[in-house]
Amino acid sequence: MKILPSSFFNRPTLDVAQSLIGCVLARKFKGRIKRLMITEAETYDGFKDKASHASRGKTKRNEVMFRSAGHIYIYFTYGMHWMLNIVTGPKDYPAAILIRGGIDLDTDSNTNTPVNGPARLTKYLGITGGLNGKKLGRASGLWIEARTPLMTAQLKDSRAIKRMPRIGVDYAGPVWSKKKWRFVLMESRENHAIKF
Repeated sequence: MKILPSSFFNRPTLDVAQSLIGCVLARKFKGRIKRLMITEAETYDGFKDKASHASRGKTKRNEVMFRSAGHIYIYFTYGMHWMLNIVTGPKDYPAAILIRGGIDLDTDSNTNTPVNGPARLTKYLGITGGLNGKKLGRASGLWIEARTPLMTAQLKDSRAIKRMPRIGVDYAGPVWSKKKWRFVLMESRENHAIKF
């Protein structure tokens, strides 16, 4: 499948997040490639976003968010979990997308394994802080592939992707915590599931 170029990510964050649903996150780890279809992504956009790490300016922790589109931003949380984010938009404008869930495409098509939650996803793919600051691509061992034509056709249904509030950001206040900046792949309401 075609690997998405940096230009794909150099767009408004909300547009990129919605476009990532149905794409394939690929990870080469210990000589093997695992592929997950992205089913959930959450955006953090700019200085004004009170839920973003960049809302208080540039720090040692968040400086990767200020790099050019397509950089990998990984941070450690709760003393035990790695979180995978992809930097979007122009350089020096801090924006990133947290990858929250996927479906393993390498298992039998009748039993595709869901990997729900950003901590489970990074553990499943062997993603750690060693990738922080690197660019998406085969050289880093982490890249994103374009949607298949079948997936693209299915996602033309406006009900296939649902916008919802972000998770765990109550600290951002009533306005920012309620923004529907999380995108989730839903089953079609026409009594058939999304096909992979």
